[in-house]
Amino acid sequence: MKHNFLISLLLLIVSVAQAQTIDTIPEMEADSLFVVDTIEDIEDSEVTKMFESLVTIPYFGNEYLKIDTVEMNIYGYDFDEVPVFPDSIYRQRIEHLATQTTLPLVYNDHVKSFIELYAIRRRGLTGRLLGLSHVYFPLFEETLSKYNMPLELKYLAMIESALNPTAGSRAGAKGLWQFMYNTGKLYGLKSTTLVEERFDPMKATEAACLCMLDLYYRYKDWFLVLAAYNAGPGNVNKAIKRAGGAMNYWTIWPYLPRETQSYVPSFIAVNYVVSYATEHNLYPLDPGLLMSGTDTVWVRDVLSFQQLVETIGVPMQDLKTFNPQYIKEIIPATDTTPCVLRMPTQYALEFVGREKEIYAYQTQEALDKAKVLEQAQKVPVEVKQTAKFHTVKAGDTLSSIARKYNTTVAKIKKLNNLKSDKIKAKQKLRVS
Repeated sequence: MKHNFLISLLLLIVSVAQAQTIDTIPEMEADSLFVVDTIEDIEDSEVTKMFESLVTIPYFGNEYLKIDTVEMNIYGYDFDEVPVFPDSIYRQRIEHLATQTTLPLVYNDHVKSFIELYAIRRRGLTGRLLGLSHVYFPLFEETLSKYNMPLELKYLAMIESALNPTAGSRAGAKGLWQFMYNTGKLYGLKSTTLVEERFDPMKATEAACLCMLDLYYRYKDWFLVLAAYNAGPGNVNKAIKRAGGAMNYWTIWPYLPRETQSYVPSFIAVNYVVSYATEHNLYPLDPGLLMSGTDTVWVRDVLSFQQLVETIGVPMQDLKTFNPQYIKEIIPATDTTPCVLRMPTQYALEFVGREKEIYAYQTQEALDKAKVLEQAQKVPVEVKQTAKFHTVKAGDTLSSIARKYNTTVAKIKKLNNLKSDKIKAKQKLRVS
């Protein structure tokens, strides 16, 4: 009886263990698939480099974004306190977030390493990231809603560009959604000498949604969509094939490019940190004019930034920051194809009132160039060029002189009205 009891107890323990394993397969798979990157690996990743580009964006101030941080600080943290939580809390919070979306959010050590990046090691920059979310998330959510896509996909731009509209990668991707040239062109983003629409927030957001929808029709899994968005469908297809045809991000994880291995974990981490910013004593830093101090106008004729600077006094830095798509500081607009221009509100109002005058205005730079050109055209060719002369020495020939001055015999004869090739010592010849 005792022996049978022990066997029964052992079988019960095994059954419970199997049930627990079945319940936690997605989580356990995510935990056991990879060796966690070191801090050095994380710091050297493209995600971190994009995050650090936030220091280049102007306008951030010392005031917080129309919020009372004292009121938000419901946990009574000291100003410089950095909260840290055990794995069980991180896991519980991410499990809760997973119930609010169709995305299969999970917690693992790799996700934790990126939580620590945003909430601990680079928390000063996270305040900027949170501030910029108030600028761009309304646009992202509106476009995602239009296509009935998960709103959480807005966090993709945070890891792609850190919400820096002028971000560029080592591979050549550009803008908030980091489009490569060919992919951007495929989704209607023009790249010309004057305009780079990959830097246009509205057009790039529309293109990003269409791109992700195409990828979802192919993979039927949003994490595979994120992987393909980062690495390209070709690399994801190779990883799926090497994983035996598995259509699951965590299963194909070991076969993805290294940068893409960090992609979904960082996506989950930034989702978590934004959702639980207050718990981490993090608050949005006011992005100043980027948030509410600007307005847009329609431009209906070719216009340079310099014309706006000289007519209505709008700062050049503002024009460049708010309109990164005009890469040569020229707006190639016409009456039939107007272009959008963004600038501080007070200058936008002045533009509307003086629009025709601004189009007609010639910049001082243009006038200076025209004046130089006019003067140059009045100067005879012979005077504009500096004449060079050669004094003939014994043994010189027209051929040897021509070679010395990198010219031709015919040109020397023409410059000196020579009828033949005969020259004499001490004769002075013009060679240019």
